[in-house]
Amino acid sequence: MRIRVQSDEVWYGEGPSVSVTAQELEALKAQAARNPRRRARLCAHATLEDAVHEMVVVHTRETYVRPHMHLGRGESFHVIEGVADAVGFDEDGRVTWALRLGVAGSGLPFFHRAGEPGFHTVLVRSAWFVFHETTRGPFRPEGSVFAPWAPEGPAGEEVQAYLAGLERAVDQLLGDVPTCGAVHGARA
Repeated sequence: MRIRVQSDEVWYGEGPSVSVTAQELEALKAQAARNPRRRARLCAHATLEDAVHEMVVVHTRETYVRPHMHLGRGESFHVIEGVADAVGFDEDGRVTWALRLGVAGSGLPFFHRAGEPGFHTVLVRSAWFVFHETTRGPFRPEGSVFAPWAPEGPAGEEVQAYLAGLERAVDQLLGDVPTCGAVHGARA
C-alpha cells in the first residue's frame, strides 16, 4: 500500500483498497510517539469529502483528547490494541458515564458506538491505544464543539492536572473491578 502523508498526524492509504500490516502499524505508532499531541491516524477514506470516514488511530498514554461533541454524527471504535476509557460528561463537565474498552478476549467491550450528542473523550490507560474509528463524513471542523470547561492542550501543567482529576473521577465511577466491562453511571 502506498501512503500519502497529509501532516505529522494524518496519513492516507492510497489505491483502490487499503490494508494495514503490523509493519505499517508500528510506523504509525512511531509517528504518534514523535508528535507533540502524541497521536497519529491512517485514513482509509480518500478525502475529507467522503461520506464514510474510516481510520486506524494511535494514541499514546500521554495523548490528551480534549472533551468535545460532534454535531449531527456519531462515531464507533473497534479496539485493536490497548485499554482506554470512553467518558461522557454533562454540560458542566461532570462525568456522567464511563466505559473501559479493551481488545477482544480481554473481558472488556472491544466495540463501542456513541451515537448521541454529548461531550465525550477517550482516556488512554495503556502505553498504546490503537483503534479503528468510523464516522460519517464529510469532515467539517465546525461540526465539533470543544468543551469550554476543559483545557485546550495538548500538554502542560493544566492538562496534567485535568487528566489526573478525570482519572480519579472515572476510577471512582468504575469502581474496583477494572476488567468488568460494564457500563456505569448514567447509561447503566
